[in-house]
Amino acid sequence: MSHVLVIEDDAAARGGLVEALSNAEHAISSAATGMAGLQVAMETRPDIVLLNLSLPDLDGMELLPMLRAALADIPVIVVTSYDDESRIIAALDAGADDYLVRPFGFGSLLARVRAVLRRREGVSARRPTLVLGGLAIDLSARTAELDGRALSLSPKEFDLLSYMARRAGQVVSKRELLAEVWRTPFSQADKTVDVHVSWLRRKLRESGKSPRYLHTVRGVGLRLDAPRS
Repeated sequence: MSHVLVIEDDAAARGGLVEALSNAEHAISSAATGMAGLQVAMETRPDIVLLNLSLPDLDGMELLPMLRAALADIPVIVVTSYDDESRIIAALDAGADDYLVRPFGFGSLLARVRAVLRRREGVSARRPTLVLGGLAIDLSARTAELDGRALSLSPKEFDLLSYMARRAGQVVSKRELLAEVWRTPFSQADKTVDVHVSWLRRKLRESGKSPRYLHTVRGVGLRLDAPRS
């Protein structure tokens, strides 16, 4: 059973999607606004999101990168009445995995959901656990262990750690981390990276003065390495 989040402001359309997905034995969460949908997504971590672009509080095109920043590996299918090619291309470029134009049959929708979930499972199956010294990161399960003990990481702490682990031994700039992990533009005044690095260091049982894994390269960025001893 997969968990599907439906973000749709129209009550009738939302009810139809929920009924069809429930009949196909999916677990369902739903939200009528973009911000409510983002909150539900972060709390429940669904397997897939169905997103209408026309929402009362913000445009779905604004919500897409926000979903991607919060849940980088969760697939999103846009479900909308917009059928112009430029809109479709923009949505796919913004992070949508598929785009379905109304009106459509529920059979077609369910087939798209199955196809996207199969692709996700295939990618997850090919992604190994990253190991650096006593640190083990399971990318598909989004879990991490240090010296055999589970780390309690927030979604963004895990995103930061896994991004650095994929580039182990390389120096990564704060500009790159803001762009790739937070999906936000760089600002010298932005302390988001510094704060999350500080939190992550505590959980890795180290500090900036005595680093084991996360090393600051002054004026350049951060580097994740296995301890040398």
